[in-house]
Amino acid sequence: MPWLFLVISGVLEAVWATALDRSEGFSRKLPTAVFVVGVVASMVGLSHALRYLPVGTAYAVWVGIGAVVTVAYAMVTGAESASVLKLVFLAMIIGGVVGLKITS
Repeated sequence: MPWLFLVISGVLEAVWATALDRSEGFSRKLPTAVFVVGVVASMVGLSHALRYLPVGTAYAVWVGIGAVVTVAYAMVTGAESASVLKLVFLAMIIGGVVGLKITS
Protein backbone atom coordinates (compact mmCIF):
# COMPACT_ATOMS: atom_id res chain seq x y z
CA MET A 1 0.00 0.00 0.00
CA PRO A 2 2.79 2.54 0.66
CA TRP A 3 3.97 2.09 -2.93
CA LEU A 4 0.50 2.95 -4.21
CA PHE A 5 0.51 6.13 -2.10
CA LEU A 6 3.97 6.93 -3.43
CA VAL A 7 2.96 6.50 -7.09
CA ILE A 8 -0.18 8.61 -6.66
CA SER A 9 1.87 11.26 -4.86
CA GLY A 10 4.38 11.26 -7.72
CA VAL A 11 1.60 11.85 -10.23
CA LEU A 12 0.25 14.64 -8.03
CA GLU A 13 3.71 16.19 -8.09
CA ALA A 14 3.31 16.53 -11.85
CA VAL A 15 -0.14 18.06 -11.33
CA TRP A 16 1.09 20.74 -8.97
CA ALA A 17 4.21 21.47 -11.03
CA THR A 18 2.10 22.00 -14.14
CA ALA A 19 -0.43 24.08 -12.20
CA LEU A 20 2.40 26.19 -10.78
CA ASP A 21 3.54 26.98 -14.31
CA ARG A 22 0.01 27.82 -15.43
CA SER A 23 -0.70 29.99 -12.37
CA GLU A 24 1.51 32.72 -13.86
CA GLY A 25 3.06 33.70 -10.55
CA PHE A 26 -0.10 32.85 -8.58
CA SER A 27 -2.03 35.50 -10.51
CA ARG A 28 -4.60 33.03 -11.94
CA LYS A 29 -7.05 31.63 -9.38
CA LEU A 30 -7.91 28.17 -10.76
CA PRO A 31 -4.33 27.01 -11.47
CA THR A 32 -3.28 28.42 -8.10
CA ALA A 33 -6.03 26.44 -6.35
CA VAL A 34 -5.04 23.28 -8.26
CA PHE A 35 -1.43 23.90 -7.21
CA VAL A 36 -2.32 24.24 -3.52
CA VAL A 37 -4.55 21.14 -3.46
CA GLY A 38 -2.04 19.16 -5.52
CA VAL A 39 0.99 20.04 -3.41
CA VAL A 40 -0.80 19.31 -0.14
CA ALA A 41 -2.18 15.97 -1.39
CA SER A 42 1.21 15.03 -2.85
CA MET A 43 3.03 15.79 0.41
CA VAL A 44 0.46 13.93 2.50
CA GLY A 45 0.84 10.85 0.29
CA LEU A 46 4.63 11.09 0.35
CA SER A 47 4.64 11.45 4.13
CA HIS A 48 2.42 8.38 4.45
CA ALA A 49 4.75 6.35 2.21
CA LEU A 50 7.75 7.50 4.26
CA ARG A 51 6.29 5.75 7.30
CA TYR A 52 7.05 2.43 5.57
CA LEU A 53 9.76 3.11 2.97
CA PRO A 54 13.31 4.45 3.28
CA VAL A 55 13.47 8.19 2.63
CA GLY A 56 16.12 7.93 -0.10
CA THR A 57 14.19 5.37 -2.12
CA ALA A 58 10.81 7.01 -1.61
CA TYR A 59 12.05 10.49 -2.50
CA ALA A 60 13.87 9.29 -5.61
CA VAL A 61 10.80 7.40 -6.82
CA TRP A 62 8.51 10.36 -6.06
CA VAL A 63 10.72 12.81 -7.94
CA GLY A 64 11.25 10.39 -10.83
CA ILE A 65 7.54 9.77 -11.33
CA GLY A 66 6.79 13.48 -11.06
CA ALA A 67 9.48 14.40 -13.57
CA VAL A 68 8.47 11.77 -16.13
CA VAL A 69 4.76 12.58 -15.93
CA THR A 70 5.43 16.34 -16.09
CA VAL A 71 7.62 16.06 -19.19
CA ALA A 72 5.32 13.52 -20.85
CA TYR A 73 2.29 15.76 -20.29
CA ALA A 74 4.17 18.77 -21.67
CA MET A 75 5.14 16.80 -24.77
CA VAL A 76 1.59 15.50 -25.33
CA THR A 77 0.08 18.98 -24.99
CA GLY A 78 2.72 20.54 -27.23
CA ALA A 79 4.22 22.73 -24.51
CA GLU A 80 7.53 20.93 -25.00
CA SER A 81 8.99 19.25 -28.05
CA ALA A 82 9.42 15.49 -28.15
CA SER A 83 12.52 13.75 -29.42
CA VAL A 84 13.94 10.27 -29.47
CA LEU A 85 16.66 11.28 -27.01
CA LYS A 86 14.14 12.75 -24.55
CA LEU A 87 12.13 9.53 -24.71
CA VAL A 88 15.29 7.47 -24.12
CA PHE A 89 16.22 9.54 -21.09
CA LEU A 90 12.67 9.36 -19.71
CA ALA A 91 12.82 5.58 -20.15
CA MET A 92 16.07 5.60 -18.17
CA ILE A 93 14.33 7.43 -15.31
CA ILE A 94 11.49 4.91 -15.42
CA GLY A 95 14.03 2.09 -15.37
CA GLY A 96 15.66 3.61 -12.30
CA VAL A 97 12.32 3.90 -10.52
CA VAL A 98 11.47 0.28 -11.33
CA GLY A 99 14.94 -0.77 -10.18
CA LEU A 100 14.47 0.97 -6.84
CA LYS A 101 11.12 -0.79 -6.40
CA ILE A 102 12.59 -4.19 -7.24
CA THR A 103 15.51 -3.82 -4.86
CA SER A 104 13.46 -2.48 -1.94
